[in-house]
Amino acid sequence: MQKSVRLTDEALVASYAEGSNEAFDILLNRYRSKIFSYIFHIVKNQDVADDIFQETFVKIIMTIKQGRYVETGKFSAWVTRIARNLVIDYFRQEKSENLVSIDNDDVDLLNRRDLSDSTIEDNMVQTQICNDIRRLIHSLPDSQRNVIEMRFYQNMSFKEIADATNVSINTALGRMRYALMHIRKLAKENNIALTF
Repeated sequence: MQKSVRLTDEALVASYAEGSNEAFDILLNRYRSKIFSYIFHIVKNQDVADDIFQETFVKIIMTIKQGRYVETGKFSAWVTRIARNLVIDYFRQEKSENLVSIDNDDVDLLNRRDLSDSTIEDNMVQTQICNDIRRLIHSLPDSQRNVIEMRFYQNMSFKEIADATNVSINTALGRMRYALMHIRKLAKENNIALTF
């Protein structure tokens, strides 16, 4: 163990690649503090820093074990680059999710219709919408109405619909498309709302 501690990073990587878990433990201990501090300094959140730190070393393990580690400079620079890329990925993902803090007084995330129980009025509106949709479906040509009923009321796949109606899957899909277009057109012409 004492002898291994004095090995260079490159020698430890080679030793780990050959199966020495002790070599990896030494590398981890050698860079743990530096890499964690680097990550934490940027993200300023203990839990996020822990996750990114762990992901960094998982990536290192996978790269070495798969024989993809190429010695192009210092091991420490490579590890730091992996951590940096994971931090960038974290911020990109956070930005794309457009997270809104629940502590923000301007936004009440919990006061949403989809999170509350339905009211009597909601139930009445929903019943009216269902009745309107049924009337619109009954006004469709038979071939289109059959496809809608099989798909939405009988939960049949397009292959099953095609087999049941002796047409190709493309024809069944086409009928569905025209049926939906026809329903939207009729709803618009008659000022029928199809959603709440």
